Amino acid sequence: MKFGIIGAMDVEVQLLVEAMKKNGPILRANHGGMAFSEGVLGNHQCVVVKSGVGMVNAALCAQVLVDRFGVDHMVNTGVAGSLDPQLDIGEVLVARDAVNHLMDACNFGYAPGQVPGMQQAAFPTDPILAQHCMECGEKLEIKAVLGTVASGDEFVRTAQEKRRICDTFAASCCEMEGAAIAQACLVNEVPCVIVRAISDKADGSDAMDYPEFEKKAAATSALLVEALMRSIP
Repeated sequence: MKFGIIGAMDVEVQLLVEAMKKNGPILRANHGGMAFSEGVLGNHQCVVVKSGVGMVNAALCAQVLVDRFGVDHMVNTGVAGSLDPQLDIGEVLVARDAVNHLMDACNFGYAPGQVPGMQQAAFPTDPILAQHCMECGEKLEIKAVLGTVASGDEFVRTAQEKRRICDTFAASCCEMEGAAIAQACLVNEVPCVIVRAISDKADGSDAMDYPEFEKKAAATSALLVEALMRSIP
C-alpha cells in the first residue's frame, strides 16, 4: 500500500512529516503550488502534503497524489467543528461518509448535497480503514466515533447554519475539505478515510481559545493517523 495523507494546514501535517524523518530520508517535490513529502510512516510508504484550505485545493491535491505519486489509499487528517453535543473538543470523528453541505441543485431534482451526475449525496469512506482508525483510537484512549462529515467552503459559526447542516445531513462535524477528497477518491477508485479531531463547537463560542484548541486537535488527529499506519500490515 502507498498512502497519500492530506492536511489543509501546516499544523495538520508537520508532526507526520517529522515522524517520517525518523524512519529515513524524505523525498520532496512541488506540484500545483503544494509541497509533497514522501517517506516511510509506520509500515507504509506515504506522501504527506498540505493541500491548503478549501474544497478546490483538496480535490486538486487528491488528484495529484493519484496521478503523480501513484497512491492507492488516501487519508485526510485535521481538525473540525463539532455539530454533535456529544462530540467534544479533543475527541475524534472518523468519517463513515462525507457530504458537500453547500451543494444545492435541488431545483433540478437532486437531493441536498448531491453533486449533479453523481448517484449519491454522501461519498463513502472505506469501512476497513475506518474500523482500523476506531481500533487505534481505543488503544490510544482517544474517544472516537463514526459519523458523517459535512464539508464546504465556509467556516461554520452560527447556530442557524449548524441547525441547517444537522437537520439536512445528520452530520457530526463540519470542515472544509473532506467531501472533496472523498469524491476524488470515489471517482479514482481509491479507498480513503477521514480523521477529524474536534477543535471547536462550530458556533464561535470559543474563538479566543481556538488557536490552542486547533494545535492540540491537530496533534491528536496526527497521532491517530500515525498509529493507523503502524496498525495496517
